[in-house]
Amino acid sequence: MHYSTKKWLAIKFSSIILIPLMFWFIVNLVSIYDESYTEIINFFSKTSSKTLYSLFLIAAFSFFSLTISEVFEDYIKNEKIKNVATKMLYVFAIVIPLITILSILSLN
Repeated sequence: MHYSTKKWLAIKFSSIILIPLMFWFIVNLVSIYDESYTEIINFFSKTSSKTLYSLFLIAAFSFFSLTISEVFEDYIKNEKIKNVATKMLYVFAIVIPLITILSILSLN
C-alpha cells in the first residue's frame, strides 16, 4: 500500500473515532461548565472519564497532526523547512497529549 493511501486511511479512521468522542466531550463539558472546581476534579477522577478523555486527546491530536502535515506538503516548497515543520508537528502531537494524560492520571 502506498504511503499516501495509508495516510488518507489514518485520517479517515481518526475522524471516525473522533466523532463519538467529540460528542461525549461536548455533552460532558456542558454538564460540568458551571460546576465547582471539586466537581470537575471528581468528574476527571472517574476511570471512565479519564479513559475517554485520553482517547479523545489521542484521536484529536492524531487527526490534527495528519491534516496539518498535508497542508505542509501542499504549501511548503522547501524540503528542509517542510521536514522540520512536520517533525516539530509530530513531536507537538505526542508531547502535549502525553503531558495532559499524565496530569489527568495523577488525579485521585
